[in-house]
Amino acid sequence: MAENIETLLKTSTVYHPTDQTLDQAYIKDYEAAYNASIADPETFWADVAKELEWFSPWDKVLEWNYPWAKWFLGGTCNISYNCLDRHVNSWRKNKVAVIWVGETGEERIFTYAELARQVNRCANALKSLGLNTGDRVTIYLPKIPEQIVAMLACARIGLIHSVVYSGFSAPALESRIKDAEARLIITADYGYDRGKPINLKTVVDQAVANCPTIETSIVVRREKPGIALTDRELDWEEWLAGHSTQCQAEPLDSETPLYFLYTSGTTGKPKGVVHVHGGYMVGTYITTKYVFDLKDEDVYFCVADPGWVTGHSYIVYGPLLNGATILTAEGKPDYPDPGRWWHLIEKYGVSIFYTTPTAIRLLMKYGEDWPGRYDLSTLRVLGSVGEPINPEAWEWFHRVTGGDKPIMDTWWQTETGAILVTPLPCVPLKPGSATRPFLGIEADVVDKAGNSIGTGGGFAVIKKPWPSMMRTIHNDPERYLGYWNNIPGCYTAGDVCHKDEDGYFWFMGRADDVVKVAGNRIGTAEVESALVSHESVVEAAVIGKPHQTAGEMIKAFVILKQGERDTPDLITALKTHVQTELGKIAVPREIEVVTALPKTRSGKIMRRVLKAKELGQDPGDISTLEE
Repeated sequence: MAENIETLLKTSTVYHPTDQTLDQAYIKDYEAAYNASIADPETFWADVAKELEWFSPWDKVLEWNYPWAKWFLGGTCNISYNCLDRHVNSWRKNKVAVIWVGETGEERIFTYAELARQVNRCANALKSLGLNTGDRVTIYLPKIPEQIVAMLACARIGLIHSVVYSGFSAPALESRIKDAEARLIITADYGYDRGKPINLKTVVDQAVANCPTIETSIVVRREKPGIALTDRELDWEEWLAGHSTQCQAEPLDSETPLYFLYTSGTTGKPKGVVHVHGGYMVGTYITTKYVFDLKDEDVYFCVADPGWVTGHSYIVYGPLLNGATILTAEGKPDYPDPGRWWHLIEKYGVSIFYTTPTAIRLLMKYGEDWPGRYDLSTLRVLGSVGEPINPEAWEWFHRVTGGDKPIMDTWWQTETGAILVTPLPCVPLKPGSATRPFLGIEADVVDKAGNSIGTGGGFAVIKKPWPSMMRTIHNDPERYLGYWNNIPGCYTAGDVCHKDEDGYFWFMGRADDVVKVAGNRIGTAEVESALVSHESVVEAAVIGKPHQTAGEMIKAFVILKQGERDTPDLITALKTHVQTELGKIAVPREIEVVTALPKTRSGKIMRRVLKAKELGQDPGDISTLEE
């Protein structure tokens, strides 16, 4: 199966996105490989796992007691060993592993050998504090190399890391520390946002004051002279000094927890998603390899932060498992100017670029002149993640990067650990569609009873377990069961989706982001895409509001392009435009012009917050909102 896909990737051509005629020869070969992986998923996943190194082999590939799964039972491994030692013991020893660029242009480069030395020193320092396998470490760092080092060091000796995005407030950080019962926190004095220093240490001090499990704080002091520290606080560099650069990776059972990552629901406290060494390692390894057609000569640039699952899976673990060269950059895409990312792509010869629809739309606002100033010819594969990408943004991204690069529109979640629905570079593309399930993933679109819909719209589900799936919600297994009990026999993602005649998946947003107008289900993403396709609109968010006769009505919030004015004529024009694009049923009854939309710090528009505000309701957990 693997050989078939790798042959397709080697011989694939680039498909023009506006050509809806699918290459039937490629589709036939791809379907043959996919169908084989679904017919015998245990063999498929075992073959993938064999490409990695295990301290001892597994006795059983899968134990499935619905809805609880264990993968590679009896096998022992260590994801940090596979990210580092596997390459240090090969010709990749002196290959560049990580290129980091700070907001001010500061550059730091780590080969695999140097990264391993730093990780080993950190692992030994962690041991010196009396931390043992299974203990939790909270990592609250800006996007700097120490973040990656700390994650890999924890994994190396069986500690569970809980990375908290450095934009979170003290109460949000406190709640995550308490739920994880962390013994240690690793932080920094400052992060930087558009040239402004953000005092992280103050946030940590406020949070830790109410967290009795925290015994020690480690502080990366970026500013000189360094801030004063208390007896319970240690400077990062001084803490590491004197520790050996040699540290054996612990052989861990494949089901040993690797990390907790907290994700917000619509209500209640954040959920501590639990991922483990073995299955997560296998899932992130193979999806990175195949989805991005990763080659040894590539320079891979993912714009996420390791504070989010995309950064965990597709900056740190997936690329390092593959021995990739990773570019990671602190700062915003339009600071100090809108050419920031395009400049980095040119300077470092980036060949794989993985970003978000939100970022693409932001850059669209500044026009095509900015990307046109830079040489982007090294780009080979593009990617999109975070939410459905509207076709207009897809087309713009495709056009300004040369018009000949395939875009991998990936769908997955914190809970899934790795990409589940995605193109491969050898699969014909349709702008706005995540195409088909990844190998070994049995995805479908069903009704509320779990019946497959075929072509048409319904709920996105996964019907069989996969290695990188979360194992539980920390301290709350009942919330884990909720993912499997909503629709019989399926993992319910909570997303609405439809399949077309070619079996391509078109994600329309969260189930609670679908408006039912006079019995017709209207996806908010569809209306938003129509609004953004108007020349005056740069971004849009759509919600449903109660309506006396239609059940629900559509309300839209739009951000206008620079220079555009909010006038009654423009509102009328926008409504006419949506009617032309989607039909009368999809026209918003109300359109409000705004200057900003509520978003998580990972870039997702929080439509439920807009809806709660509109209806005068409690918005629930908003700890992930960007200020």
